[in-house]
Amino acid sequence: MAGAGLRATARRWLLCGGHGRPRAASSSPSCPGCGPPGPGAHCPSTPRSAPADGTDLSAHLWARYQDMRRLVHDLLPPEVCSLLNPAAIYANNEISLSDVQVYGFDYDYTLAQYADALHPEIFSAARDILIEHYKYPEGIRKYDYDPSFAIRGLHYDIQKSLLMKIDAFHYVQLGTAYRGLQPVPDDEVIDLYGGTQHIPLYQMSGFYGKGPSIKQFMDIFSLPEMALLSCVVDYFLGHGLEFDQVHLYKDVTDAIRDVHVKGLMYQWIEQDMEKYILRGDETFAVLSRLVAHGKQLFLITNSPFSFVDKGMRHMVGPDWRQLFDVVIVQADKPNFFTDRRKPFRKLDEKGSLHWDRISRLEKGKIYRQGNLFDFLRLTEWRGPRVLYFGDHLYSDLADLMLRHGWRTGAIIPELEREIRIINTEQYMHSLTWQQALTGLLERMQTYQDAESRQVLATWMKERQELRCITKALFNAQFGSIFRTFHNPTYFSRRLVRFSDLYMASLSCLLNYRVDFTFYPRRTPLQHEAPLWMDQLCTGCMKTPFLGDMAHIR
Repeated sequence: MAGAGLRATARRWLLCGGHGRPRAASSSPSCPGCGPPGPGAHCPSTPRSAPADGTDLSAHLWARYQDMRRLVHDLLPPEVCSLLNPAAIYANNEISLSDVQVYGFDYDYTLAQYADALHPEIFSAARDILIEHYKYPEGIRKYDYDPSFAIRGLHYDIQKSLLMKIDAFHYVQLGTAYRGLQPVPDDEVIDLYGGTQHIPLYQMSGFYGKGPSIKQFMDIFSLPEMALLSCVVDYFLGHGLEFDQVHLYKDVTDAIRDVHVKGLMYQWIEQDMEKYILRGDETFAVLSRLVAHGKQLFLITNSPFSFVDKGMRHMVGPDWRQLFDVVIVQADKPNFFTDRRKPFRKLDEKGSLHWDRISRLEKGKIYRQGNLFDFLRLTEWRGPRVLYFGDHLYSDLADLMLRHGWRTGAIIPELEREIRIINTEQYMHSLTWQQALTGLLERMQTYQDAESRQVLATWMKERQELRCITKALFNAQFGSIFRTFHNPTYFSRRLVRFSDLYMASLSCLLNYRVDFTFYPRRTPLQHEAPLWMDQLCTGCMKTPFLGDMAHIR
């Protein structure tokens, strides 16, 4: 109902030309969508002169500004908020579940969703490893994990100790670059990269998020790693200590790795599964439902069997392996998808390895390592009838989609919180007014007298303030994981490229039939948009300034 009300209001304003009364046909020239000239109307191709009634240009611009404020208010009735469902599944590519016969899953953050309480444990353990085993200063122990500092998808320039957010076009979002815990001024960021915000392709992270000097943090486990990196750098800078950026980065990364390799994280989860594992009953419901509809299931995870077994027993029950046709642990993804050399090894109930050659993958058995090419040969599960879910866009999904034609689903837990923020009245009004103001700036820039330029500068300042307010709703330092101020983030670019579907958790599948077809909305390209919010709010369709640009031809 809210969407219908918004569309109805939009249609009324289109018919009225944005001025509250219907437009009449006119033979006088006007740009498409603007209608005939009228009080307060402006077409970009009209001469840059004061309005005919003698009103000065400054007053004319502010009158248009106030008209637009009223229009935005009318376009957003209270019920327009809360339109998005955090439990929905969102499609990048059309996919019919009726075509999917085989479902595959990662374990960590896919079948098993973990509570945020795990991150401080990882941070503290890695911090203590740095101090006790790598001999870092004792003063670092004063730092605690701050869950509000970093977001997933950030890039880290190892040589510059710079944590930053980069958009889909390789530009650093100014205001989101941090060295340690302190923001780096925009001018300094631009100077560091040779007078530009752009990061050249050869420096950017490669196919798996690792470039020669820049790394992208893509998984949820990287949140405590980013926090620890920033805290250690902050300590060294704050105490005037010289350090090698590469060594520091490697030491922190190794300390985080030690937490996983030594099994510390596994121990914490196993000791208190009620605290750390979320939505276990929903995972059981998803798996049972798929099996009841005749689907085949498999699990490919990098985690060890003993850990997976305890977690699945907690969520599903002691007979959990009967739900899966194939279970593979310690798979060493993403190498599992590209390296043909490692054979499958069978594990017994005690976790001991067998040496016999694997000629088939049996239901109820546990296999270790292996590779995707043998997996495809032994199962014959190929192409779009296979749908695999994982949380890591590179390690879980990239190879499967681009090289093997599987369908893929990304689990993005942050999506739930971001949608709840998008549904707030504050976000909706802030973003809509920001878009409308941007459209007004674009059209009114044709006025270049001194007073008009001063008005436009005031609007530009307000627009920047709105962008900062919108950003801070998600995260004070870095904003949304999906957008910079207006462009998609580099994370979003990878999400669209590597996943057919994305959702906050696997339980979202429970909201859809097993034969449901997901249709992605046709998001208009810039040249084909029938109507943008800023066009509606200025009463003018977005056509080039043909009159002013005639000299280009």
